[in-house]
Amino acid sequence: MTQLPEDNSVKPVEQDKDRGNQLFPVFIKLNNLHTVLIGAGNVGLEKLTAVLKNSPRARVTVIARTILPEIHALASKYAGVQVVNKSFAEYDLNTADLVIAATDDSDLNNYICQAAHDRKLLVNVADKPDLCDFYLSSIVQKGDLKIAISTNGKSPTVAKRIKEFLNREIPDEIDDTLQQMSELRNSLKGDFAYKVRKLNEATAVLVESKKAKPDNKMFVRWLIWLTSIAAVGISVVSLWYREPAFQNYVENIDPMFYYFLGAGFVFSMIDGAIGMSYGVTSTTFSLSMGVPPASASMAVHLSEVLSNGIAGWMHYRMGNVNWKLFKLLLIPGIIGAVTGAYLLSSLEHYAHYTKPFVSLYTLILGLVILSKAFNRKPKKSADKIKKISLLGLGGGFIDAVGGGGWGSIVLSTLIAGGRNARFSLGTVKLSRFFIALMSSLTFVTMLNSGHWHAVAGLIIGSAAASPIAAKISNKISTKVIMVAVGVIVVAISLRSIVNFIIKVI
Repeated sequence: MTQLPEDNSVKPVEQDKDRGNQLFPVFIKLNNLHTVLIGAGNVGLEKLTAVLKNSPRARVTVIARTILPEIHALASKYAGVQVVNKSFAEYDLNTADLVIAATDDSDLNNYICQAAHDRKLLVNVADKPDLCDFYLSSIVQKGDLKIAISTNGKSPTVAKRIKEFLNREIPDEIDDTLQQMSELRNSLKGDFAYKVRKLNEATAVLVESKKAKPDNKMFVRWLIWLTSIAAVGISVVSLWYREPAFQNYVENIDPMFYYFLGAGFVFSMIDGAIGMSYGVTSTTFSLSMGVPPASASMAVHLSEVLSNGIAGWMHYRMGNVNWKLFKLLLIPGIIGAVTGAYLLSSLEHYAHYTKPFVSLYTLILGLVILSKAFNRKPKKSADKIKKISLLGLGGGFIDAVGGGGWGSIVLSTLIAGGRNARFSLGTVKLSRFFIALMSSLTFVTMLNSGHWHAVAGLIIGSAAASPIAAKISNKISTKVIMVAVGVIVVAISLRSIVNFIIKVI
């Protein structure tokens, strides 16, 4: 008998069969099935919430002796949910298509599992992966796009973290892309191969590498750095010939410089974490240190030229810029900022009277920041703000007059209107560079300020913090920071207003 040679090439395939996640992913139309959920405690509530969040019209029967009030409250909002207050019996599964066991009794869960298998039904048993025929995955949803995440029952915590990552990285605008692709697909004429080719061409941008557009990347980089250098050059030359105080400042550094240096660094780090408040915190601090409103606003905007140029470039490199939104904000924002800077500079001689109004403005912004800290849920994408250019015009004007507010007003409005937080932050930062540049040039050409310690300190401090702040913008919990900033801004603004009232009286 001839012996066949060994085929070693088959062994790795055989060895790999039992490795990795063996689950087959499917999406089930629960609207057409009957799901029976046994258990109405905290675990049952979690399972029911997950089912209804993904399939609001699912038919679910909840069976349990003890039922949480939250179960009844949730069931009252969905017509397909029925709650039955009784002990489980095998006949409860006679009309079931899927079964979920979510009781805190291990023996009862085993009994439910066996009863389901006797009827050839698929069952999920909470916290018992070995007894499960299917798992309830962590879900990422952006409109019609839905992604299910499975760790093969090994670690729901890892699945949760991956869900958070994908929710952050996938823009909400992907749903708009899906709708447009659906319309394109329905409009295409021709054979199957032609349609596939056209759809592949239309979606190629979604998987384009960052190297696919080197010219655009190079253009933005040179635009930011050249305009930064030009702005610094114009400011230095103008100040050198028009301000003797500036020349003396170079030789004799005011000790106050170091206070503004530290303040600029701290405020820029806070701004990088929550996407707003640099202007309002810096202006509030400057006013409390005796700097007039127009000079305070000039100091803030000059410091923001370099810091926002760096931050905007970092966000651009990380792909955080929505270019359509950027174009809608830029020109109106510049017009509003230049107009506001001109108006405030013209009133510099009346700083004693304008200061309480600016303090009132920073007080309002402080209250806005506090309100955002406790209510950060964005609206649905269907409620997105439409008048972007008007928002940019008003935001630029108020920002220049009040020494800050571009982030607090524009970014908050965009996010509250349902826009993606990461893309909104990157776009607002980049547009802020050009707006701060133009308002700064307006201030410099109109003012004869002697508060260069504030200007230099804020410029150097904020520029040093900007690269770090851009990288941590998605990694820090913001609520505590926003509360602290809001309280400080409100307290200092109230102090300034009260002091003014006391002087008047």
